[in-house]
Amino acid sequence: ENPKDFVVGADTVVVIDGKILGKPKNEMDAEKMLKSLSGKSHEVITAYTLINLEKNIKITNSVESTVYFKSISDEEIKWYIESGEPMDKAGAYGIQGLGSIFVDKIDGDFFAIMGFPINHFIKTLNNLKIPIESLNKI
Repeated sequence: ENPKDFVVGADTVVVIDGKILGKPKNEMDAEKMLKSLSGKSHEVITAYTLINLEKNIKITNSVESTVYFKSISDEEIKWYIESGEPMDKAGAYGIQGLGSIFVDKIDGDFFAIMGFPINHFIKTLNNLKIPIESLNKI
């Protein structure tokens, strides 16, 4: 519909023990996810695509980071699920919100874990000589 405009899409998944965790289906699913992450490290992968049909631009990249969780008690999991925060987050937690209390450390890009690797995205634009002002309609 808008071949002259830049369009960006992105999504994030959590991977633990080879299993991809998207958003929980319900509270029981969130509890299961959080218990599986407790006391372990996991990967967070955020992928993005930038398209401009008129300029024949299609860029797809991903950024992977490692997050290390402390051991989480059942009481903490219950409290967190009752907050409602995990229900729309990959892996059932948001590192930028209340879920941050579960994180011991990260190796990688905090913003990619949050959901969009802005620094990586801007570097990609710079490498392709796409001026940031071109993106005003995103």
